[in-house]
Amino acid sequence: MTKVGYARVSSKEQNLDRQLKALEGVSKVFSDKASGQSVERPQLQAMLNYIREGDIVVVTELDRLGRNNKELTELMNQIQIKGATLEVLNLPSMNGIEDENLRRLINNLVIELYKYQAESERKRIKERQAQGIEIAKKKGKFKGRQLKFKENDPRLQHAFDLFLNGLSDKEVEEQTGINRRTFRRYRSRYNVTVDQRKTMKRGIVNEYGYFSRKA
Repeated sequence: MTKVGYARVSSKEQNLDRQLKALEGVSKVFSDKASGQSVERPQLQAMLNYIREGDIVVVTELDRLGRNNKELTELMNQIQIKGATLEVLNLPSMNGIEDENLRRLINNLVIELYKYQAESERKRIKERQAQGIEIAKKKGKFKGRQLKFKENDPRLQHAFDLFLNGLSDKEVEEQTGINRRTFRRYRSRYNVTVDQRKTMKRGIVNEYGYFSRKA
């Protein structure tokens, strides 16, 4: 029997030290710096490939494995298929139960209960947020997502000019520093498209001052 630890933080800026300290007693630790919803967690997959029958996978908290019920269930099933068990350090320990089958059963029940409670709490938080936004809208206090650039921002207009003169979104990003995904959103918002390059010679402009096929 080998204890194998897994640790995860949600971004590269966050620190793994607290989890690694709690996992000091295990034989081997795998760790990722990625969101729980990210599909790119190579060390998680490496851990699943590494474990063998009788091993114990140890995490400090259940949400270090994943952030939603579906993903957690799938991962727990993969661990069980390998003949291993899951131990969550912030949940009650079942080490005092000698019967292995009974210990595994109770441990799984506790984890399932925790998953249900965590999922229910996430739903309640989302419901409260939605209610708060609705109340704020009725009071005229909710403004939604603030725009990074105003319509007449010189930097944005320069980016549009570069695009309409043949540069790609990537090239515009390199010259202006505006993230290409952000730039695409603004192009869509102000109807600045590739096809408009063909209409520039016709002198047709849209309501925002940029060339438009629909004008």
